[in-house]
Amino acid sequence: MIKTFQAAANSNATLLRRGHQVTCKILIGVGSKDFIVSLEKGYVKNLRLRTLPLESGIFAIRADDRIWVEHWQEFPKRNYHDLFSMLSSGLATIDGDLTIFMRNLIYFKMLLAAPRNRIGV
Repeated sequence: MIKTFQAAANSNATLLRRGHQVTCKILIGVGSKDFIVSLEKGYVKNLRLRTLPLESGIFAIRADDRIWVEHWQEFPKRNYHDLFSMLSSGLATIDGDLTIFMRNLIYFKMLLAAPRNRIGV
């Protein structure tokens, strides 16, 4: 599902409009794998597996594989449907400099939900 992330995000006009000022790198942890996501003016320019432990993004969001699978369903279950629900229920963690995250909260919530429409479930 992470493979569809870039295409799903870059084809969402509303998401791109909301993120037009967002340029940074973030880290998305999917189970034991960490992915570096390069964002440029709201577009996902690159998404790659982290190869060195020193590589990071401005902030990191991590959850188990099964948590992301449920989050990316068309109609996720309670506590899986929203990033803050996942965080408050202990299903996901976030750390790092959260300034850009909080300034662009709707963008990042939409970005992390972008694969929902791409999964045939």
